[in-house]
Amino acid sequence: MVRRETDSMAAGANHDEQFAVKLVCKDCRNPVPNLVEDFTSGDYVCGDCGLVLGDRIVDTRSEWRTFQDSDGPDQSRVGDGANPFLGGDQLDTVIGAGGGKGPNAPPGGRSLHRAQARTAGPTRGNQTLADAYREIAAFCDACDMPRSIVDAAKHLYLKAEADYFAQKGRRRSVLITACIFSACRQEGVPRTYKEICSLTGVSRKDVRRVFALLRSVADTRATVTSSEDLVMRFASRLGLDLATSMLVRLVAHRAKELAPVSGKNPVTIAGSCIYFVSMLVANDCAADAIAALTGISETTIRSTFRILYDNRAAILTPDLLARNPLAAERNLRI
Repeated sequence: MVRRETDSMAAGANHDEQFAVKLVCKDCRNPVPNLVEDFTSGDYVCGDCGLVLGDRIVDTRSEWRTFQDSDGPDQSRVGDGANPFLGGDQLDTVIGAGGGKGPNAPPGGRSLHRAQARTAGPTRGNQTLADAYREIAAFCDACDMPRSIVDAAKHLYLKAEADYFAQKGRRRSVLITACIFSACRQEGVPRTYKEICSLTGVSRKDVRRVFALLRSVADTRATVTSSEDLVMRFASRLGLDLATSMLVRLVAHRAKELAPVSGKNPVTIAGSCIYFVSMLVANDCAADAIAALTGISETTIRSTFRILYDNRAAILTPDLLARNPLAAERNLRI
């Protein structure tokens, strides 16, 4: 029984070999041909002797390459990947504006482009969203924000843009600013209103109003910015070393637990703690430099510093002073 099955399998293999089509080099006649598909010239070439076995072959691979220099527009016909922040199937064809004046210029290019722009429904909506997404990415890149914040801001914009633009006359830049501000909070890298508003040129009052809309429409998490989240970035931008920055963070953690300081703005606490620690380690970071960075007045910094100075016994414990050899209570002065 086993022998019959083996014989039938061998017969089937011989039958397949008889009817199989195998391309071999007529000069080498190698039973295992080494054939090379040269898609640049469109030829089948023997890899052993170089004989051309076929020409004008069709390249069936995906057209990921453009075979062009870096200058000029991208001529790839594959297209971009699907954007999860845009609606529709994203397979629409866009008629270019044209503008050529030579004999080979397509007739009616501009008129066809205008006609499509007037009649395009979902395409126009996606184009508006794409323009807003480009602005979000440009603003985030200007502040070296990570990609996670860019995607979070785009997601918030997609959720809130229908309700926001329900009333005519609202500016897109205000919603973009509020989305970036909220995305920074969601991703655990909060920025102050001054930082975001100075980036986009939008007033703080408008951003706060739209930020309240984002909480209700986009169901964002109501996170609270802490002074500890801000001090490290502020200290780095002021040129403080890592040891001093870590000391500022520890002082900010203890300062927000004090009753006279706990209810103050986190930016005020962060700026005052930087001023306090810089004086503690004899760095003498100027109050006007801190005020220019944080957006709070020098008077506010000095008044909060006075509160920290009056409660220095609760802040400057021996273990805290031991973290930095330059830290000494005698360096503090009113």
